[in-house]
Amino acid sequence: MRRGLVEEVFVTEDAHLRFADLLAGAPTHEVTERAAKALSDTVTPVGMIAVCTIPEVSLAEVLDAPRLVAVAVETSDPGNAGTLIRLADAMGADALILAGDSVDPYNAKCLRASAGSIFGRLIELQEQISLQENQAQVGARVELLVAAGEGRKDAATARLSGRARDGRLVHFASGGADIRPGDIVTTTVTRAAPHFLVADGAVTSHRRTRAGDAHAAGLRPVTGVGLGMPGIGVPPIAPVTGGCAL
Repeated sequence: MRRGLVEEVFVTEDAHLRFADLLAGAPTHEVTERAAKALSDTVTPVGMIAVCTIPEVSLAEVLDAPRLVAVAVETSDPGNAGTLIRLADAMGADALILAGDSVDPYNAKCLRASAGSIFGRLIELQEQISLQENQAQVGARVELLVAAGEGRKDAATARLSGRARDGRLVHFASGGADIRPGDIVTTTVTRAAPHFLVADGAVTSHRRTRAGDAHAAGLRPVTGVGLGMPGIGVPPIAPVTGGCAL
């Protein structure tokens, strides 16, 4: 609140009473417990959801005579990234740079793991570096494994989404072809963003796969892989299948 980044807060009546001192002077809207749960992505929300302005910090500002800069490379787990942000803040770092194909630092889990530190120091988003890396892919041909549910705006943009061999997310135009999740396509990148690529050109090749057939048939893979957790109790006695008399 004190950093001036909170635009408004949605809060339940109970949370409003519990956090009255913290919410003093903030624009608040009381909502029901049910509404608070719908707004939050946690299982047990505290009943307070804030809408904040994302700080805009340039790379030049970050590197303008800093005393200490922390750099994390290819940090894909949001919990780990948030912990690094919190640790960098506690150690007095002037900036944390998430380089390469890293998680969005404003991912909800990352925000919670940072415990507010992300709003306190100069955090140069990996967008700067990731965008440069992705822009180098514009014009390149990419082979994609078509995925289901990867693009939240696919229906609105009439695109499909897939993953390239290096794991990059690519939203591509299908051109009306019968392309299923699990199929393999080749297309050309036309535009780049920090966290994904766009390929609005024609699909140059399309290979139907057994995975695509299975998806079209409504089948879902069963891996049969357990978590490796130990069992509790006495194991059953295995039947005797052979041996010799003594």
